[in-house]
Amino acid sequence: MPTTVRAAVCRAFGEPLRIEQLTLADPGPGEVRVRLSAVAICHSDISYADGEWGGELPAVWGHEATGVIAAVGDGVGFDVGERVVVTLIRSCGECHHCQRGAEVTCPTTFPLDETSPLTDADGRPVGHGMRTAAFADEVVVHASQIVPIDGDVPDASAALLACGVITGVGAVLNTAAVEPASSVVVLGCGGVGLNVVQGAALAKAATIIAVDVQPAKLDLAIHLGATHAHDLTDGPVDSLVHELTDGMLADYVFVATGAPSALAGATDLVGTMGAIVIVGMPATGVSGVFDPGSLAGQNQRILGSKMGTSVIARDIPALVQRYQDGGLELDGLVSHTFPLDEINEAMDEVRSGTALRNVIVFDTD
Repeated sequence: MPTTVRAAVCRAFGEPLRIEQLTLADPGPGEVRVRLSAVAICHSDISYADGEWGGELPAVWGHEATGVIAAVGDGVGFDVGERVVVTLIRSCGECHHCQRGAEVTCPTTFPLDETSPLTDADGRPVGHGMRTAAFADEVVVHASQIVPIDGDVPDASAALLACGVITGVGAVLNTAAVEPASSVVVLGCGGVGLNVVQGAALAKAATIIAVDVQPAKLDLAIHLGATHAHDLTDGPVDSLVHELTDGMLADYVFVATGAPSALAGATDLVGTMGAIVIVGMPATGVSGVFDPGSLAGQNQRILGSKMGTSVIARDIPALVQRYQDGGLELDGLVSHTFPLDEINEAMDEVRSGTALRNVIVFDTD
C-alpha cells in the first residue's frame, strides 16, 4: 500500500518550503523504500530551491541521506531493516559508462525518472527532486542508489557520505588521482571543499592551500589537513601560491564553489602539467574563459568532477572504514541538527554561509 509521508515541498522558487503530507508509492521492481533518520542540506538543494538551475515545480529536494530499508520491490538484493546511505547516483551497472567505472554518468532512463512516486493531497504529482526527494521522512529510490553501512556512524554524520564527502574526497582520489607530494589549492571551503582538503591530505599532498572568506571554515580546513589557509578578504591568493611553490604554481587547483570569480581565477594558480578540477556547480548560464594556446603549451588539463566520479558500493564502505580508523572527519562537519519543521531556518543558515552542513533529523520511533 502507498505510504503517507511528511515532506518539505518547494512550490515557488525562492520562497520557503512548505511542510505537507504527501503520498509515496510502493517501490517497484528494483526499487526500495527507505525510512530516513537524517538528511543533510547540500548547497545544491538550495540552488534548486532558489531557482538557479530551473526545474519543474512542485518538487521535493534533498539527496544526502541515511536511514533504514522499510520495503523492497521485486529483484532487490537488500533486506528490510538494513541501515543504508541514500545517494542521488542511479546506475544500471551494464551500460558503457557503468562498465568503465563512471556510474555517475549512467544515461539509462529508469521508471522513477519518468514517473515520480510522490503525489500531493489533490492527487497531483510532486517532483522527485534530484532523483531522491529526501526532504521527507521516507523515500523511494532505485536499489543502485543505496549502500549498506555499519551501525556505529551517527546518523547526521552518515548522511554526509551521500554527497559532500564522496564528492570532495572522490574529486581528489578518483577524478584527479592526486599524487603524493603534490601541491594543491582548494578554492572554496564549504561542505565539498573541506572534503577536497581531506582528500588531498589522504593523498599525501605536500602543500594544501585552503581559500575562503569565512575564518571558521579556514580554521576547520587546517584541522582537516590543509597546510595553509588564505582569507580572500585579505586579498588574492596568487602571491601565496607563488611563494609556497617557488613560482611553479599548483599541481592541482580544485574549484569547489560555484562562484564565477573562483573559476576565472583558477588559471592564474595552476602550473605547467597541472590540472584545474571543477567540482562546484555554478548557476545555469555561467561560463568560463580559458586560453587554449596556453593550456596546450603548458600541457595543462581541465577536469570535470561529478560526485567525485564515485562508485558508491566501493567508495562509501572505504570512507566508513577511514572514519572508523580515525583518518576521516565526519562528526565535525555537522554544524547543527534541526527537525523537518525548521528546515527553512536550517537552509537560511547554509545559504548565508554561517553553517557548513546543517542536518535534518527525523523521529524514527
